[in-house]
Amino acid sequence: MEKLERLHQDRQVVVFIFMLFAQVLTEPTSYSVLEETDSGSFVAHLAKDLGLRSGELAARSARVVSDYDKQQLLLDPETGDLLLREKLDREDLCGPMEPCILHFQVFLEKPVQFFQGELLVQDINDHSPEFPHRELLLKILENSEPGTRFPLKSAQDLDVGSNGLQQYTISPNSHFHVLTRNHSEGKKSPELVQDRALDREEQAEFSLTLTAWDGGSPPRSGTVLVRILIMDVNDNAPEFVHTPYEVQVLESSPRDSLVLTVLARDADAGNFGSVSYGLFQASDEIQQTFWIHEATGEIRLKKELDFEKIKSYHVEIEATDGGGLSGKGIVVVEVVDVNDNAPELTISSFTSSVPENAPETMVTIFRIRDRDSGENGKMVCSIQNDLPFLLKPTLKNFYTLMTDGALDRESRAEYNITITVTDLGTPRLKTQHNITVQVSDVNDNAPAFSQASYTMYVPENNSPALHIGTVRATDSDSGANAQLPAHLLPPHDPHLALASLVSINADNGQLFALRALDYEALQAFEFRVGAADRGSPALSSQALVRVLVLDANDNAPFVLYPLQNASAPCTELLPRAAEPGYLLTKVVAVDRDSGQNAWLSFQLLKATEPGLFGVWPHNGEVRTARLLSERDAPRHRLLLLVKDNGEPPQSASVTLHVLLVDGFSQPYLPPPEVARQPAQPDALTLYLVIALASVSSLFLFSLLLFVALRLCRRTRPASLPGGSVPEGRFLGHLLDVSGAGTLSHSYQYEVCLAGDSGAGEFNFLKPMVPNLEVKENPHCRNSFEFS
Repeated sequence: MEKLERLHQDRQVVVFIFMLFAQVLTEPTSYSVLEETDSGSFVAHLAKDLGLRSGELAARSARVVSDYDKQQLLLDPETGDLLLREKLDREDLCGPMEPCILHFQVFLEKPVQFFQGELLVQDINDHSPEFPHRELLLKILENSEPGTRFPLKSAQDLDVGSNGLQQYTISPNSHFHVLTRNHSEGKKSPELVQDRALDREEQAEFSLTLTAWDGGSPPRSGTVLVRILIMDVNDNAPEFVHTPYEVQVLESSPRDSLVLTVLARDADAGNFGSVSYGLFQASDEIQQTFWIHEATGEIRLKKELDFEKIKSYHVEIEATDGGGLSGKGIVVVEVVDVNDNAPELTISSFTSSVPENAPETMVTIFRIRDRDSGENGKMVCSIQNDLPFLLKPTLKNFYTLMTDGALDRESRAEYNITITVTDLGTPRLKTQHNITVQVSDVNDNAPAFSQASYTMYVPENNSPALHIGTVRATDSDSGANAQLPAHLLPPHDPHLALASLVSINADNGQLFALRALDYEALQAFEFRVGAADRGSPALSSQALVRVLVLDANDNAPFVLYPLQNASAPCTELLPRAAEPGYLLTKVVAVDRDSGQNAWLSFQLLKATEPGLFGVWPHNGEVRTARLLSERDAPRHRLLLLVKDNGEPPQSASVTLHVLLVDGFSQPYLPPPEVARQPAQPDALTLYLVIALASVSSLFLFSLLLFVALRLCRRTRPASLPGGSVPEGRFLGHLLDVSGAGTLSHSYQYEVCLAGDSGAGEFNFLKPMVPNLEVKENPHCRNSFEFS
């Protein structure tokens, strides 16, 4: 705390020394003007005197300031002329002081520059001398000697110099003439001089006219009637014990305070020795300020003193005895200054808003004044220590408040500055003036998104104009620098038609899907969103937006095998010797959806022989549930349901035809143990691929074979009339299924069992041309044809 106070005191001392130094170096420019000159009159061509070009005063925001309450001067910034704002009355401005000089300053704002000037107000003879009374009464003893001088009350002239009071004259007479007496303080008073002896019995009274003349051209005058009464002899006039009296009075003394007591003695006795006191030749100011007790000689105050107006008084007093003789004395009253005036602060220029990036900017120019004198009138100026501002003294009593470097609006947008002016009197008085400085925004902060990347989810088959999310960006700046319209940036993928997928509300950053999305066509896409403020230059930032399309259960399962073809229904062969759990076939289905919407389950809805077949719900394998018997029908029709796990679930049905056959020897049937083993995941994938390829090939070859057989039907041998297969036992590798299947009667199939594998291999849709010689395949044990 002591360190901060010491720093503050050092700063005040430096400011005070700089102020004194600036005062010494500045040379004022002097001008003069006659009082009572009309307002608007030309005083001087200020621009020329300051060495500035025409119009430069206006460009630099020049103006005239002064320490006076009223501004007497006016500056025309266009012409550079200094003009009078109003008529000047020298007597009101300066009173009896001579010369009468008005000090002013010329302030240029851009850049900051000061010039001092002074205007001499010259007196004109616009006042006549005036006596305080219309009549003066003078009592003179008849035994007074010729050459005796009698002081008379002087006239007052508000003009000064040669226009002031210069001399007195008196009307012609044979007994008296008048002399003009010059005092050291420049005052002129009349003295009546006796020219010859007086005789009361001859003439007891004289009436003379006293005239006061000033030195103007033409001269002005004022008159007063002087009545002279010739008195009987009074040998001794009163005399003051001390003259002059000197006394100091505090300006803070209250009314009726005793200034001092004067004393005069008269050697006469009786009525001629009694003394009464009074003010002599007192001006209006003295009569309004002091009064003297007629009997005691006490001088008291009639009103409060003001050192700033009058610093001293010369009071003439008179002691008069009962015989009319009087003695004169002087009381010099020195007014002692008291620190009763607080410093005054006047703002000359003020900038309420400062750009935050300006390195050093003028905020305000102000002047200070203290009407006291001496130490009571010395001042120091300061502001708070924790602010980025500093005070610089310029001319006498003028200060400039500047920013101490660049400001940051985002850290602090407003400063409340208290300018404190303290005098050095006892007790110290101070004045405080508060100003508020706003820090104006500069576009020095780029927009910032709340997240570097956003992930948004959209259900497929959404409605158009669906709100899918909001991106938010903020900017520490304000105003237009913080307005952040959002926009979509071109995608990196040229094939992504972003303009047809999403749109953005530039004002609030809301994103909308423009059309319904299909998860199976587009599962995810990403793009970038930009936000640029409206500053100059504009600043911008980007954020990544990733949109994930959520799958909906909008696709039913699709059966790959067995292929559901009305023209060529699928028929599976089942040996009658099959054990329970024998794998008849596997239903293969897919679902374009994903996740649980693509989890498929299988279910046997309907069968020709309930309880004979079963389907595994998770892999679609159709197996026998028990041993076959002779009573079982040779043909069976199974209706299976494939259902996904969506909500709501979707399903597809598949019809499977089963034909019971004989002719498979037991050694070539697959072992029940092998048939019951579930397929491994990798084998299942392979089965799906093989099944898909098989079904496609089956369809293609079926179509080609159907066309070929239709063309060749006319060329069948006569041994097969009607294109039917002869009854009885078949040729070595053919098997009659008696039309029990659902395949076309024009196809023949061959069943080949590998002798060395122990497992059956079925080759379907192998065309058998009837007019060709049938050769037995050494690797096939049984062949059969469907008709």
